Amino acid sequence: MNVNEGQNEALKQLRHSAAHVLGAAVLRLFPTAKYDIGPAIDNGFYYDFDLPRTLTAKDLEAIEAEMKKIIAANFPFERLEVSREEAKKQMQALNQTYKLERLEDIPEGETVSLYKSGEFLDLCRGPHIAKTGEIKAIKLLNIAGCYYRGDEHRQQLQRIYGTAFFSQEELDAYLKQLEWAREHDHRKLGVKLNLFMIDNVVGQGLILWTPKGTILRRQLQSFLEAELEKQNYVQVITPHIGKLDLFKISGHYPYYKDSQFAPIWERDSWKKAIESSKSCQELQEHLEVKTDVEGFLLKPMNCPMHVRLYAAQPHSYRDLPVRMAEFGTVYRWEQSGELGGLTRVRGFTQDDAHIFCREDQLEDELKGCLKLINIIFTTLGMSDYRVRISLRDPESDKYIGDDALWEKAEEGLRKAAKQLDKPATEAKGEAAFYGPKLDFIVRDVIGREWQLGTIQIDYNLPYRFKISYIGSDNQPHVPIMIHRAPFGSLERFCGLLIEHFGGDFPLWLSPEQVRILPINDDLIPYADEIFARLKAAHIRCSVDDHSEKLGAKIRQAESDKVPYVLVVGAKEKENRSVSVRSRCQPSNNGTYTIEDIIALLTKEIDDKLLPESMRK
Repeated sequence: MNVNEGQNEALKQLRHSAAHVLGAAVLRLFPTAKYDIGPAIDNGFYYDFDLPRTLTAKDLEAIEAEMKKIIAANFPFERLEVSREEAKKQMQALNQTYKLERLEDIPEGETVSLYKSGEFLDLCRGPHIAKTGEIKAIKLLNIAGCYYRGDEHRQQLQRIYGTAFFSQEELDAYLKQLEWAREHDHRKLGVKLNLFMIDNVVGQGLILWTPKGTILRRQLQSFLEAELEKQNYVQVITPHIGKLDLFKISGHYPYYKDSQFAPIWERDSWKKAIESSKSCQELQEHLEVKTDVEGFLLKPMNCPMHVRLYAAQPHSYRDLPVRMAEFGTVYRWEQSGELGGLTRVRGFTQDDAHIFCREDQLEDELKGCLKLINIIFTTLGMSDYRVRISLRDPESDKYIGDDALWEKAEEGLRKAAKQLDKPATEAKGEAAFYGPKLDFIVRDVIGREWQLGTIQIDYNLPYRFKISYIGSDNQPHVPIMIHRAPFGSLERFCGLLIEHFGGDFPLWLSPEQVRILPINDDLIPYADEIFARLKAAHIRCSVDDHSEKLGAKIRQAESDKVPYVLVVGAKEKENRSVSVRSRCQPSNNGTYTIEDIIALLTKEIDDKLLPESMRK
């Protein structure tokens, strides 16, 4: 273990202990409270409670004050190892029903560890700090709703989030960073900059992109399309809906059944099924099992349709690789409590591609995928990421296919990950049901981690769909399939990008690149002339011809985060020039001729230059 890992483990232990202190404080104020789990998480901890009433901000203040009393008392954390039966007796005595259910997950005869700190007793593996007094700085942050065990059919609990540090200075710095992040939250900036909206009449988790947001998204898409052309991808378009049988063959139904929208049944078949069924269960079986029922599904993935496109034409070994790309919108049923702005939605567009290749082409195709991801992250200044090698869990039955092929695929991804100069970790049980993955985990502006891009090796779907190519031996062979999506979800990627730049996008991405400010109405015709010249050079611009004073116009342009402001007065008109103010490239401030500013802006756009503050 290196120094950083040791520090992280110590902080995690501190925060886990702080969660126990939170549990003790809540029970002091709400003696009938039931508690479930309280783990350490990135940047803090939480604890889930079943409480007699909904908590308020004032309750949070009272709980935090009680926590500080418990910390000051300096209670030791005592580990007690008991049998499962003894632990059940202890929890029954405390009437902690959620803990009793958790204990049912532990096999009979197993030893169970409990931790006691003051009057608080919890079922916990540990480890913990020695005493509560070692917690030097805590802060409760917010309250959220959650379902017990993440099941929307179970009891809704209240989750209290908090954080803890080894010093008040560290906590103060984190809270300052948190406040900065709130100001740069993509949900707040998205409204302020008029980039996207979520409308209750349309539906939660379904994004409406405004004209400005559409420009941002299309610029990202055009950027990637140019790179796809360099790598000889072909683009395709597939429907938003497909037959249920298609997704049964692929395995997406029923493997991901609970995270998908319910099937849509053909009208006459639906009517017939209702008439012939005597119960809800019989109706469900009739619809899902009987072959006389035509069902459709909002597609959760693009890959089955790409496989069918591949299968529609004969292929020789000389035709491979076939690189098929699509910006395809897919749909997932996310619980309402898990939705969040652009980062967790019910309909999202993947920059999806599927590569069908021979075994001897696999390594080079993976290199091409890695090159694409590196280009994207480098261009956007998103270098703070790590790689997770997501493997199957051999003990689980959710994975399909031959063991030898899984091992070959996993080894291929391990080898590919070594080509990146980035930290890589393995995660057993995180693979897709059809193959292992390289997941690219990006850290955002406040240290939270998000999975964005992914690369997957798949030996299994080609077998399930019985696709092939004719080899040099004139015999049919099954191709290998690579799934890859550098952005992952365009919605999530845009959400993180908004926060990453704080709305101050590089010139090439900005919905409005230039705003022209005439000092008075007499100069509007000259401003319009400059506007026409910029538009002809494919530069997105506008003229602020309102009657406000120049200072107010400049402040509005800054609030709208327009990268370049061109001020024109009588002197500029006489000299056929503009006075430049740049948010992202302050070194470019000054006076330019119209020709020179167009040349400067065009070069900055073509070079996809990052803001100066990100290049230091």
